[in-house]
Order: sequence, then structure tokens, then C-alpha cells
Amino acid sequence: MRLVRDHVRPHVGRLLLAGICMVFAGGSTAALAYLMEPVLDQIFLEKDRTLLIVVPIAVIGITLIRGAATYGQAVLMAFVGQRIIADLQSRVFAHILRFDLAFFQDTASGRLVSRLTNDVNMMRNAVSNALTGMVKDSLTLLFLVGVMFEKDWKLALIACVVFPVAIYPISKIGRRMRKVSTSALNELGLFTARLNETFQGARHVKAYNRERFESARTDRLIESVFRLIFKQQRVRAAATPIMETLGGLFIALLILYGGWQVIEGALTPGAFFAFVTAMLLAYRPLKALANLNASLQEGLAASQRVFDLLDTEPRVAEAPDARPLKVTGGAIALEGVSFSYPNGTHALLEVSLNVPAGETVALVGPSGAGKSTVLNLIPRFYDVDEGTVSIDGIDVRTATIESVRDAVGLVSQEAVLFDESVRANIAYGRIDASENDIVAAAQAAGADRFIRELPDGYDTIIGERGVKLSGGQRQRLSIARAMLKDAPILLLDEATSALDAESERQVQTALRSLMQGRTTLVIAHRLSTVQEADRIYVLEGGRLAETGSHRSLLAAGGVYARLHAVQFTAGMAAE
Repeated sequence: MRLVRDHVRPHVGRLLLAGICMVFAGGSTAALAYLMEPVLDQIFLEKDRTLLIVVPIAVIGITLIRGAATYGQAVLMAFVGQRIIADLQSRVFAHILRFDLAFFQDTASGRLVSRLTNDVNMMRNAVSNALTGMVKDSLTLLFLVGVMFEKDWKLALIACVVFPVAIYPISKIGRRMRKVSTSALNELGLFTARLNETFQGARHVKAYNRERFESARTDRLIESVFRLIFKQQRVRAAATPIMETLGGLFIALLILYGGWQVIEGALTPGAFFAFVTAMLLAYRPLKALANLNASLQEGLAASQRVFDLLDTEPRVAEAPDARPLKVTGGAIALEGVSFSYPNGTHALLEVSLNVPAGETVALVGPSGAGKSTVLNLIPRFYDVDEGTVSIDGIDVRTATIESVRDAVGLVSQEAVLFDESVRANIAYGRIDASENDIVAAAQAAGADRFIRELPDGYDTIIGERGVKLSGGQRQRLSIARAMLKDAPILLLDEATSALDAESERQVQTALRSLMQGRTTLVIAHRLSTVQEADRIYVLEGGRLAETGSHRSLLAAGGVYARLHAVQFTAGMAAE
């Protein structure tokens, strides 16, 4: 009903036209059965020469109408069915993108891909084939039953008694099919997730010689999917012997009773032949309806999973009265902020810190101290449990999410690039940017030179996640993207920690250019990269441990001094 209400209603006009076509298709099928009586009684037995000309012409006309109507309904229903599924796919994808980071961290990407492919494909089959077939076959069956009652109501009553017996086993098969389909879709989601995980980690799979291990692990999933899909086919096939058995029973009764009626003269051979023709023609849509029920149940199982996803609301929601954020300076403040992840892990406890407009502030501390959590709260990737996060004194929860994120540029440790051209990846920071703006951003990020040395320059396709580039090159493209966005607030999350010394030097030069005139919050594992920060906040165990300049923190002999000593000792040992 939700599918009908939300997605079918806009196509009522086409559906009505398709319904008219189905009426003509079903009616013409019944008309062919109806013509069997004059063919046998008046042409073959009475040798009526006039009808010998009229009936064939009528058959040709009826088949033309039937062919045109069948084509019309098929095209109209195909358009409506595919359009509904395409719209639903777009709706699901857009809804998924609204979720906060916690959802993506808790849900394997392969499972989401499975929802948009496997589940939607089953819905496509149900909408395009099952629903269409049910309407068309039901109308055809209705017209043919009408012909059967017109020829002999007693024989028709026998049919109406015998065939409803099939309803119970067919409905039971349908319920079982829906249950099996749900299990199969769950396994397909796991399978897709496993493939995605393995292909992305191909480098490590090979480095550890785990090809056989991964093959064996995936084979178990493939075997599970095989068993469930085979079970689906086995359950679906059970409808055929039921319908065949009932069909045979009815034909036996028909021959017994109908033959006796003809012998006794209560029924003409033509009427009996017309009834048999209608009955045989009715058997096909009746059998099809039984099989289509299985497809419909598969689609219902898939649609339930899809609508469950659509019913899941993101935890980070925009306030009804939210207003666009107008950034004047870009000052950031956290006041009494506490935050826990959905799994119950406490990340921050009553943290307060300030990043004055135009200044550079660093966050340091051991792993798990809560540094990245602070960064994620500013653009509302998460919302605080307690306290406030504000920009220029405005609580970010009172502003529109789009305007908050427009005010922020992010460069993270992992440079996320797309399987597009260099130009498209830089322009991701501002889609409407001109060619001059893109080149200027690349030059400012120290990336223009290596870009022009690529096979196709700015048009070079860099592969999934930028695999065709080095780590330093990927990071400089990420910086160019942030420069092109030109946001007043800059968040740097371990932007150089994964680079070698030469690449780090080049990226640091680009970052200094990017940081000019912006409010910058830096997370850095290497303390040597934050010594020039205007202020350093030290986090430990989710709490603010100390704050000050590089020199004052060293002199205090606290957490910062301890971390600095460990890194200094490690650096001396490496040399």
C-alpha cells in the first residue's frame, strides 16, 4: 500500500490506459473461445458458407486487437514499473546519504549496495511482472469464466468449485516464499559486503598470501546463497504440480459430464467445444497467477527491507526553525561538551575549548583521546549529548546543516578521491568552478606540476580512491579541493601522518598556504607539526588535560611533555 500511495499514484493516467488495453486483451481472448461454437456447429456440421467467410475475418480482427492491446499494456506497464523502481532507487540513495557517520560506521557498505541492487531488482520483478501479470491474467480469466457460464453454467460451477481448492496451498507457498526470500536477501547483502571488503583490501590479501583463505571464506557465503536461492526455486516449483493435478481432475470431470450432456442432446458439440476452449485458455492465466504469487512474495520481502531502511531516520536532524549560518569570523567554541557513540563508548566528557577567528589551534593527545570526535562535532557529523558547539556564537544545531558544512573545509589523513578525472575531483569542492579557478587551486596546493605530467593532464582518470596516484599526490589534490571550496573554517585531521618526509614537506607547504586567513583546527600525531600553533589543547581519555603554547606545555611537564619526550626519543632511535 505504501508503494501504491507514494509511487504508483502519480502514474494513474498511464495505469488506466494500460487497464483499458488489458480489458481489450482479455476480452479478445474470450471472444476467440466464444467463436468456437459457430465454427463447429454452423460451419463444420451445418456447412454454413457465409460464416465460413465471416468467422475467419472476425478471428483476424480479434487477434489484431488482442496483439495491439497486449503490446500497449506491456509498454505502458513496463514504463510505469521501471519508473517506479528508478524513483524508489533514487529516493533510497538520497535517504542513505542523509544518515550520520555513525550509521555508515555501523553498516557495511556492501549491505547498502545490496539494498539498492538485489532488493530493488526483486521489487522490479514484482512490480513489472507480477503485478502486471496478475491484473492482465485476472481480467483474461474473468472474461473466459464468463464465456464458460454462458455456454453451460453447471460445468462452470464445477470449475468454480475445483479451482478455489488451490488457494490454500498456493497462499501457503507464498508465505514460505516470502520467508525464504528475506533470508536470501540477507545472505546476498553479506556476500556483497564481503566482495567489497576483499576487493578494497586486495593489496593486503596478496601481501599476506590469503587468496585461498578469502576464497574459502567467500565460498561458504556463496554456498549459503546457493542453498537459499535453490530453496526459493523449489518452493516456487511446488505451485506447478498443484495446478496440474487440479487441472487434470477438472478435465476428467469435464469429459465425463460434458460428454454425457452431448450424448443426451442437452448440449451441442459446438457449445461443448467452446466451453472446453475457454476452460483450456483459462487454465493458462490461472496457472500463471499461481506462479506470479511467488514473484510477488519475493518483491514484498524486498520492499519490506527497503521501506525499513526508508523508515530509519538519521540521528542528526535539522531543526524545524533552522536558519542559514552566516559566518562573520569563523570562531569555534565547545562548551561543556560530552559525547558517547551509539555503542555506549564515552568519547568526550565536559570538554570546553575555543578557536578564535583566524587562529590556528591544535588538538593533540594519545590515540582514543577524542580528538577526531571534536572535529566530527563541528560540521555535525554527530550531535553532542550535552553542551554546545558554536560557530561565531551560534549553536550549530540551530543552523541548517547545509550552511554549517558550507562553512567548513576538511582535509583528512585518508584523501578520499573518486574514480573521475583530476579536474572533477578538485571541482568536488565547488561544482560550478571555472577552469581557471580549478587550476589556481591546484597551483596553490602545489599540485599543478605533477597534474600536467599525467597522461591526460587534468582529464586523467585517477582510478577508484585515486589508486593511480601516490599518497602525496592524493593529499595535494585533497588540499586543492579544500582551497577551491574556500571555506572560512578549516579542519585538518592528521593530514600528513601517512606521508613520507618529502611528501610531508610538500604537503605542509600547501597546507600553510591553505591555512592563511582561516580559522584552523589541526589534529596532529607528530607534535613537530603543531609547534607553531597559536594554542594547543591536550586531550586524554576524553577530557581536556591541559592547554597552552608549545613552550609552556613542555615547561609544565604534563601529558604534552610526556608525548613529546616519547616522540623525540623514538626519532633519535630511528636516526
